[in-house]
Parts: sequence; C-alpha cells; structure tokens
Amino acid sequence: MRIKKKVLQLHKLLGLLTGLVVFIVSVTGCCWVFKSEIQQLTQTAIHIPVESSPLLTPTQIEKIAHKKYPNRLIHGVIYGQADEPITLVYYEFEPEFYHSLYIHPYTGEILAEENHLGGFFGTVLRGHVRLWLPKAIGEPLVRWSILIFVVMLFSGIILWWPKKKKHLNQRLKFKWKPSTGWKRKNFDLHAILGFYICGLALILSFTGLVMSFEWIQKGVYFGLGGTKNPTYEIPQQLSEAIPADRPAIDRLLGMMQKEYPQGEKIEIHYPYTDKDCILVEVVRTEGVIYNADYRYFDQRTLEEVKGNTIYDAYKNAHLADKVLRMNYDIHVGAIGGIAGKIIAFFVSLLTATLPLSGFMLWYGRRHKKSRKKSSKEKKALELK
Repeated sequence: MRIKKKVLQLHKLLGLLTGLVVFIVSVTGCCWVFKSEIQQLTQTAIHIPVESSPLLTPTQIEKIAHKKYPNRLIHGVIYGQADEPITLVYYEFEPEFYHSLYIHPYTGEILAEENHLGGFFGTVLRGHVRLWLPKAIGEPLVRWSILIFVVMLFSGIILWWPKKKKHLNQRLKFKWKPSTGWKRKNFDLHAILGFYICGLALILSFTGLVMSFEWIQKGVYFGLGGTKNPTYEIPQQLSEAIPADRPAIDRLLGMMQKEYPQGEKIEIHYPYTDKDCILVEVVRTEGVIYNADYRYFDQRTLEEVKGNTIYDAYKNAHLADKVLRMNYDIHVGAIGGIAGKIIAFFVSLLTATLPLSGFMLWYGRRHKKSRKKSSKEKKALELK
C-alpha cells in the first residue's frame, strides 16, 4: 500500500505536468490518421488524359521548379499513375519551407500548388509535433511529455491492479446505477478505459518516441540484432566521369518503370551535391511506406551504388530493418489498412480523455464539498 501511495503521487504529478500536451497530441493524432482519406473526399482529383508523347523529364521539371521558386531547394519529383500530374516537392529544414507543385506531365503547366505547413492538416501536423510553438521549444516539450506519458501508463497499471481477486471484476466492467455519482463514473472512465487502451496507447506512444529520440531508435534496432545504420543517409557516388549529352537522371524514370511496372509511385531525388548519388524511391503499395524500395545511382554513369542503411531495396531488409521501417505505418495505423486506422483513431481519441478524467479526479479530491454537520455535532460545538 505504501508503494501504491507513492506511485499515485507520482502519477498525479506527472499527469498535471504533461496532461495538456498529451491531450493536444492525441487529438491531433486522431485528425492525422485519416489525412489521405479526408483529402480524397474534400479535394477534387486532377486527372490528365493519357497521351502517346513522352512525359516531361526530371531535368525539364527542375527548370520549371527553379522558374517558380528560384532560390528554393528542390527535394524530388514524383511520377505516379499515367493519368496523374507530376508532383514536384520543395523542402528546406531552416527556414522551414515545404511545398508541392502539381505539374501537367506533357505541357509543364502548373495545375495546383500546396503548402504542406498551411491549411487544416498543416496546422494539425504542427500541433502534433510541436504544439504550434517554435520548433526549438515545442518539439522537445512534446517528445519528453510523451516519454513521461509512457511511464504513466505503467504506473496506471500498478494503480489499477486490485488488491484482491474478487475486486477484479469491478475494474473490468462499468456497473453504474441511477444513484451512481459523477465522481464514480469519472473514476471508472479513467481506470477502466485506461486499462483497455493502455497496450495500444503504449504502441502508438512508443513508435512516436522512436521517431523522436535517436537513442531509442538505435536501441530498438540494435537490440533486434540490426547491423546497418538506422539513420537515413545517401551514399557518395563512385564515378568522376563526364556526363553524357543527355543528363543521366532523365534515363532513370524509364529504367524504373520497366523494373517496377506495378509500382504506385516513383520519386526521383535530385542530388544535393556533385558527390551525392541519385536516390530513387519506389512506393510499391498504396497507403504504406515500409516496403518501399530505396535505390542509389551514380549521377554520371547510373551505376547502382550499395547503401549501408536500412533504407535499401526491401528484399534486402532483415527483421530489425523491417521493424524500424514499419514504425511510421504502425504509428498511424496504416500497417493494418483501414481497420488499423480506425483502431488508431479510437485509441488516440480515448487517450485524449485520460488527461481530462485524470484532472477531474485530482480536482474533485482537492475541492471536496464540506458535508453538512449533524445535529449532535452542532450541539457539541455550541457546548465548547
């Protein structure tokens, strides 16, 4: 009982410190889960009539991109299905700039533009990862709060665990009567719902921590027997040969389309320096990224270069590589398809109720209504 009292005090203290952060992260997580499905319903899809003429090359797209934003860093160009526009992505870390242009694949006309940091989902993302605060403040606050929340999940199980087996049934079912007060109902909501979702909430929280803390990421990877570098890194190229008349990067699209006729998307990343390889990312399955292929090519000769990270051709991935590559898809529920997303949505939603019900428990105990004194107590006070 002494241990439980100490755990209870710790649980309350940590909850008061992190409750608001957990609430915001959970609610924004609910919204983010169905991002692609909501966008498909609310945005008009752009369909391009398929022509026999060749698609614009990465070099041609690059010229269009520099004309639109001359001083912005181009991240890559995405070729999707035959009737879809080409997507050109800009990304800069500092100052943050994350835009996409949707370009007609035959004429080069810019059909649409998207600011990924603006609009509804841009706002949701900024709230989820940094509480709409500056990155230097918000991101550490979120990651440490979620780490504390994981500790709270374990302390919550210790507090939930009944002293006697006969009381176990009371911790598993709601047994409300017309006379049951709101405080009891609030306690049951906190304890019983918390018990049922704690396992899945732990998975969602921990996968978030893997993306937030490098030491957790490496601990998981090497703990599973991984031998590669778990951090994203583009290898250096091998050749110093003079480029051909036609830029080598333009030949990659045809090569990848032949090799991946069923691929969903082919993203060609422009080299940041003369020494970097060209990265080609092939998304094989719509809605998930864990089984994508990452291939690296010499930007002058197109000789394939072997990387030493987990981001490689998926067929070369070992158990530890696969687990880490699945991390994001697990975090958003996409690993289980639409059913997995529904589960992730409700787990996030119910997780958001825990700080609320926990605060009401704390507030109710600190502000108890003074009970009315009995007539005997009043007489005793009068005689004093």
